[in-house]
Formats: sequence, C-alpha cells, structure tokens
Amino acid sequence: MKIRVYYDDTDAGGVVYHSNYLKFCERARSEIFFSNGRSPAIDGGHFVVKHIEADFIKPAKLGDLVEVKGKLLELKNASLTLEQSVWLDSVKLFSMTSILAFVKEGKPTRIDDDTKTFFTSLFL
Repeated sequence: MKIRVYYDDTDAGGVVYHSNYLKFCERARSEIFFSNGRSPAIDGGHFVVKHIEADFIKPAKLGDLVEVKGKLLELKNASLTLEQSVWLDSVKLFSMTSILAFVKEGKPTRIDDDTKTFFTSLFL
C-alpha cells in the first residue's frame, strides 16, 4: 500500500514522527481486508496488537510516497506474526514485527479457517 507523507505525519523538521510508522502499518493491515471486500471485524472479533518490535532505519520526509509491504511469518490458532516494512523506492526506512491476537469479548479466540486461508493466500 502506498502512502503519501503529509504535514500531520511529520515533526517540526518535516521528518515522519516515529509513531506514524506504526499508523502506516496499521492502515496497510486494514487495507488488506478492505481491498478484498472484507472487514477487519470478523464475526464479532478483531485483531489486537500483542507485541511489536520496531527498527527505525532512515527517515521519511514530507511529500514522500512510501510503500508498506508485509509478510506473514507465522499463523497460529489464535494469533499471527507479521513483518511489515516501509520503503521509499528501493530503500527500506522502517521495519517491524508484530504479533496480532484474535479476540472476541476481550478474550483470545481461535481464528476461523476462512480467515486463515485468506491470510495464507495473501502472504505465502
């Protein structure tokens, strides 16, 4: 997914503020569902971030058109691990690994087979 960097994404120096890389990745995860005619809310459940590890490699700047790429690293019964990265052309700017848990009513819940197939068809 491509994202243009706007003023509100940057700090006073025109560099993307660190937390906005997380927002870019969140938007890309949601867009995976929306662009395939699905909702990230699945039968009363949804994915929540359980853990994130992030590396800020190079800054994106005001006006840049960056691209968020993703890779499924692991798919378990009630969670998945994604690697997402933000690129400017062929230069990696940011990388993160996140564990997303599927929950219903605040409790971890098994991911249904249709959603598992959806993820594996997109990422593997």
